[in-house]
Amino acid sequence: MAFTKQANQIFVQAIRDYHLTDHVDADINNPFQHDTIEYKLYLKCWIDTVQWHLEDIIRDPHIDPIEALGLKRRIDRSNQDRTDLVEEIDSYFRQQYSEVKPLPDARLNTESPAWAVDRLSILALKIWHMQEQTVRKDADQTHLDRCQAKLDVLREQQVDLSTAIDQLLEDIEAGRKYMKVYRQMKMYNDPSTNPILYKK
Repeated sequence: MAFTKQANQIFVQAIRDYHLTDHVDADINNPFQHDTIEYKLYLKCWIDTVQWHLEDIIRDPHIDPIEALGLKRRIDRSNQDRTDLVEEIDSYFRQQYSEVKPLPDARLNTESPAWAVDRLSILALKIWHMQEQTVRKDADQTHLDRCQAKLDVLREQQVDLSTAIDQLLEDIEAGRKYMKVYRQMKMYNDPSTNPILYKK
């Protein structure tokens, strides 16, 4: 099975499981064995799904400012968790292809495989929620048609991105491309590099 076919199936499973309760504080019940790539993919999409709904909530124009600040902090933590998990997925790929010797003319890709998988997870969420918009009973036909057109584009993007990721992995496995992983080193999360924090 192609990697992205499995990944897309896991993403849909995570999104569907989240919507059983549709609550940002729902417990995660990851069905996959810990320390497997399947576990990481499910967790990745679960984090993305919770954050998707946090982003919806914080845009309520009537939200209490104190609650909004708490949500902003939670979204910041979620972004860091997401970044850390992407790096774990890249470590998986590095291990998978650690024995591959790049060809003399091997090229470096613009992004690592896991950051492309990150975009694939978000795309699964866009598809799920745009699909919801196409069947709303309280929306007019113009809205439904517009959302259906967007959904068609999103599905095409999913096919294209999935193909590109699988091709990238094939190229890495064959030595035609090689991967390097740079840690994100987000300075604003580090008390030693954020001047607002270290000057206090």
